[in-house]
Amino acid sequence: MTKHANHSLYARAMSLSDQSNQPVGENTGPVDPRSVCNLMLDVAGDKGAITNLALQKLLYFAHGLHLIRTKRPLVLGYFEAWQFGPVHPAAYRAFKSAGDAAIRFRAVKRDPLTGSAAPIDCPTEDSIIECVHRVMSSYGRMSPGRLVDISHAKDSPWRVIVDKARTDVSLGLRITDDLIVERFKHHKISVGPEPIMGEPGEDAPFNS
Repeated sequence: MTKHANHSLYARAMSLSDQSNQPVGENTGPVDPRSVCNLMLDVAGDKGAITNLALQKLLYFAHGLHLIRTKRPLVLGYFEAWQFGPVHPAAYRAFKSAGDAAIRFRAVKRDPLTGSAAPIDCPTEDSIIECVHRVMSSYGRMSPGRLVDISHAKDSPWRVIVDKARTDVSLGLRITDDLIVERFKHHKISVGPEPIMGEPGEDAPFNS
């Protein structure tokens, strides 16, 4: 039987908010999700062995924590409910070529006219850097299957969207920021002996 720790990602976000001396009003707007992913990979280092599937969950957790703490989204764009949890489509495409292997490169931006690649600047805001380091310290070494279990928690945003889609038409299975704020507290940290979903490789939309 799978058990859960007594604390949740929501509680961690509130704790982080209480410890911060930075007023909410000093936060900037959301940033490129690829830049946050690149920062996460830099923090993990060569020994991180983070797959695209795992990276999507870590990005989602960081987005939720930052959203609750600052009342503002961390990244531009949106998350969707895919088979193995929340996925940011734009960030997923940036690392899709890695398949189910550990990511050994960084996302780049391309000139729409020439196709030439250029580096994406990493976030410089203290609150974003701190949030990323917290997430990577707590969850960066978890297996993809364990991260999927957390993202699939009962009454979590992913679960609500997937359950609703069984009876209603939900275009793109989009997970809104309002729903994340409302339901993020239900993400419990699984401590069962094995991940419920096993260890999946690549993620995919439900209609793929």
